[in-house]
Amino acid sequence: MALADTELVPPVVAAEVLPGRTSSERLVPSVRRLMEARGWKLNELAAVVVVHGPGSFTGVRVGVSAAKGLSEAGGVGLIAVSRLALLARSVDVDRTVHAVLDAGRGEFYYGEYVAGRCVREALMSGNEVLDVDGGGVVVACEAKVAEALAELEPRMVREPLAEEALPIALERIAAGEFDDAATLDANYLRRTDAEIFAKPAGKTGSVPLVK
Repeated sequence: MALADTELVPPVVAAEVLPGRTSSERLVPSVRRLMEARGWKLNELAAVVVVHGPGSFTGVRVGVSAAKGLSEAGGVGLIAVSRLALLARSVDVDRTVHAVLDAGRGEFYYGEYVAGRCVREALMSGNEVLDVDGGGVVVACEAKVAEALAELEPRMVREPLAEEALPIALERIAAGEFDDAATLDANYLRRTDAEIFAKPAGKTGSVPLVK
């Protein structure tokens, strides 16, 4: 998580990485502590920005819930940024960028971006990613992805940090493009296990297949 003041150089004034297992309990208190240290009030913010996935179901859900709560409590705008968008922005090229993240189960989160704009995002198998046509550069931040897609010669970068969502957020603020806290959902790009293994109402003996 990070706090930024665009009137300062550099704009990021505080950043903190929370341990995965305790992030749900520490996220909001940590935001409050960092803001109090700067003397900031929630209703003075230009926006609350959240990276809403794809990624860990629990982590994404915690982040989105906290961001929606802060946005509503402070009466400030809410902006959701895709993790794939951050990954795509990590390379400075004028070609199409294919951002790929590990989704587990032999699948991948895939995003196609042109000039920073999303063309599409989808959950794909390894073969589907390998069959993507259109040139450009493939970018990844996980060794597992680089190994699985070695023939595409992916460019390896580090995992994007929260503060790297700032340029996208500033573009959205300038354009007045905010998300609705009431309807914003996590960017899972896949069904949860509960949905995958749920039995259709009124039927027995069948389980939906993961496509």
